[in-house]
Amino acid sequence: MASASPDREEAATAVTAGEDEDTGAQITPIVTLSEVVVTTGEEEEDVLLDIKAKLYRFDKDGNQWKERGTGNVKLLKHRETGKVRLVMRQAKTLKICANHLVVPTIKIQEHAGSDKACVWHASDFADGELKEELFSIRFGSVENCKKFMEMVETIAESSGKVEEKDSKDAGDAAGLLGKLSVDETKAEKVPEEVPSALAKPEEKSETETKTE
Repeated sequence: MASASPDREEAATAVTAGEDEDTGAQITPIVTLSEVVVTTGEEEEDVLLDIKAKLYRFDKDGNQWKERGTGNVKLLKHRETGKVRLVMRQAKTLKICANHLVVPTIKIQEHAGSDKACVWHASDFADGELKEELFSIRFGSVENCKKFMEMVETIAESSGKVEEKDSKDAGDAAGLLGKLSVDETKAEKVPEEVPSALAKPEEKSETETKTE
């Protein structure tokens, strides 16, 4: 078979070179996209823990575990209130699949079927309303699972002590206010001291009465 002529080869090379050649022309975009500031609600919180995991929720109706999402589970502490919450978003969609406070009543324990997973109950707000949920979370390693469990337990214990102290302080303050109230009531009931000269009318002696 005859090979292509040199003229055709040169023309093809020229076309290819033309495609790769930078002409320096400026192309104006058809659509202009403005920068959008996205708020996550986590701006006032500090990250205490951030680990990749897979979350499951127990479906009572179906009596089975259902996958909630895969992503990073975080423990976030609010800078002003000091409260800690657990937040987890799905990796690709960033949809929230868990969002609840770490309160003293949380009891977290190892999953019976795996030492890389643990379970706990929580009043969750991921769907926009409080729901009692039973969660299970699975980590890539036993170490990460233990780290997560230990931190949740520590935070729950710490928040319990804070609530106990606040309750005691509130009780002490209430007792003090009650004592002050009683003292003020007693003070109102005590009459002011009356001068002895005005305490009762002056009595005249029998001699003065007869003389009159």
